[in-house]
Amino acid sequence: MTSTETVPAERATATQVHRIFIKAAPERIWQAIIDPEWNGRYGYGAPAEYDLSPGGAYRSFASEAMKKASTEMGYPQPPDVVVDGEVILADPPHKLVQTWRMLMDPTTAAEGFSRLTYDIAGPGPDGVCRLTVTHEVGGMPALEALVRGSEELGAPGGGGWDWVLSDLKSLLETGSGFAA
Repeated sequence: MTSTETVPAERATATQVHRIFIKAAPERIWQAIIDPEWNGRYGYGAPAEYDLSPGGAYRSFASEAMKKASTEMGYPQPPDVVVDGEVILADPPHKLVQTWRMLMDPTTAAEGFSRLTYDIAGPGPDGVCRLTVTHEVGGMPALEALVRGSEELGAPGGGGWDWVLSDLKSLLETGSGFAA
């Protein structure tokens, strides 16, 4: 059975917590998050740059593949910077706290900045680390729906954080992401 129920804004989750376990060192996970040579290889393929000092800029850029896919699907060209924000705290390789604003859609851009936290714990005795991504999206119904994603394979808008983190795990553990 497929549900098409839309979650009303008043029931939208204020905080999303996504947790994944990755067989990789904390330093490799950290690098995959903050290094554009890595972060452009998973998720939606939008390389991101960080200035890791408090108040430093965060910017994620539309890739050529993203621009091409947008055109093929009949959507307007994405802006050069698709997500922006500011670093609040960087404690390599364990914690990154930043603001995050989606600029690809006027509705999500107007909702303003959310707060995003990456926590990397481990490794445990088996060499596995736990990556927890907490995204505070209270009062931002369009952004909440976007980053929640869809459970349907191939759904418009994609799979949100679950998709991104699963692709990150695949890339670090096997050397290739979903698009490879």
